[in-house]
Order: sequence, then structure tokens, then C-alpha cells
Amino acid sequence: MAVKKFKPTTPGQRYKQVLRFDEITASKPEKSLVEPLHKSGGRNSKGRMTMRYIGGGHKRKYRVIDFKREKENVPATVKTIEYDPNRTANIALVSYSDGEKRYIIAPHGLQIGQDIMSGSDAKPEIGNTLYLRDVPYGTVIHNIELKPGQGAKMTRSAGSYAQLMSRDGKYAIVKLPSGESRMVLQTCKATIGMVSNQDHELEVSGKAGRARWQGRRPRTNAVRMNPVDHPMGGGEGRASGGIPRSRKGVPAKGYKTRHKKKASNKYIIERKKK
Repeated sequence: MAVKKFKPTTPGQRYKQVLRFDEITASKPEKSLVEPLHKSGGRNSKGRMTMRYIGGGHKRKYRVIDFKREKENVPATVKTIEYDPNRTANIALVSYSDGEKRYIIAPHGLQIGQDIMSGSDAKPEIGNTLYLRDVPYGTVIHNIELKPGQGAKMTRSAGSYAQLMSRDGKYAIVKLPSGESRMVLQTCKATIGMVSNQDHELEVSGKAGRARWQGRRPRTNAVRMNPVDHPMGGGEGRASGGIPRSRKGVPAKGYKTRHKKKASNKYIIERKKK
């Protein structure tokens, strides 16, 4: 999917870069797979703001995505490639041979009319979901489960992919987009291919209003706050604010926040690269 640039007829158009949506084939979602999506505005059940910088935004509908792919050894045909406002990747509407329709995360290169399948009988081809024990070494994968039957939890955003490196006992060793190598049970599923819409990172909003359309309100710089509002606030003139840290005092710039005794540490072979 290519990026479209604009003539600088207005300040907002000068640096604006958006996707062309060449791959998108449908403008309206499947009604049976849509649910209402309610906005919180950053407020909790008592109406108090617990998350800052959230509010406004265009009204959305949630597309129910099949992350489990538990309908095994039943072929499905790709009907449409669609835009999803709730995620960076594109989604694909697939119709199974028994008539059931579902949405999946669209891999890069998935074509309209292509047949896909999940389960032990599926071949290692783009869009098919296999158990990690059946995936060939070196294969590019996405939508990886952490627990069997839980549904995909890792490598779901636009343009991301992981790679199956090897197997060791009941575990498969997967190299994640962050550079981290991790052990995952071979009975977990993963989908073949890279996630679609890899040009998403090239988008440039061009103006603050596009962030407001997405429900993001302006953020205030910590050093511009008062001491009562942030540890980096206060000072005379343009004070730097001292040690970079969060509102709760947790240092930034290289401070490790992962717990030393976290249960999943034993599954990590190589840490993610800095």
C-alpha cells in the first residue's frame, strides 16, 4: 500500500502523508461481525478522570476478529480486504465452506479469492494457521499464541513479523520483532506471513486535528507543569526539569521496569535489543 503526498495548499497539507488504500476492496463492514464500541473519555465508573489525554474522536464500530482460528481443517475463501479503525493492520473477511463468515488479520500478500485453512492439515502458505510444531524452520509468522487455545497475543500490528528459529523439547524458539528470542509451546498456533499495511509507519498526520479525530487530546510537557503536578515541573524560566521520570517518579532513559522475578522470564532466551 503506497503513501500519498499532497500539494502544500494549506499548512495542514504541507507535510501530510496518508495511505492510498489500494488494497482495500470494501467500504462497509459485515453487519453480523460488528459490535458497538463505547468511549470512556479517560473516566472510570465514578466519572473521574483516571487516564489523561483521552477524549473526543470519531465514532467507531468494533470488528470482531477471529484470533483463535479454532475452525480447523475447514477451507475458507477470502472475500474482502477492509480497513479497521481500531488497529493498524488491515483485516480480511473470510467465508468458510459451511457458510460462516469471520474476520482475520490480513497478512501481506493475501489475495481476494484465495483459500486459507487452519489446523494440522494446513500447508505453510500465507494466511494459513498452523501449530508451531508443523511450521518449517525460518518461516515468517505472525499472530502467535502464548497459551494453547488462548488466541493470538503477539505480532499483530501492521508490518510486524516473527521468525521460527528452532525447536527444543516441547518448545519452539521464536525471534520476535523486538529482537527478543523466546520459547513458546509447540502446541500454540501461529499464522504464516507478515502482517499487512507495512507502510503504516510512513504516515504523517500533518496537523493536530487528525490526532483529535483519533481520540487523542494534546499532551502537556512535564517540564512546563507546576511541582504539584509532576516531579519534573517547576523552576524559574525554562528549567530542564532534572532527571527524566514519569509522573509517579519512575525514571526513564534506560531504567529497567520489568520485574526480576516475573514468571515468564524463564521462557526468554535472549533479551530484546536496546
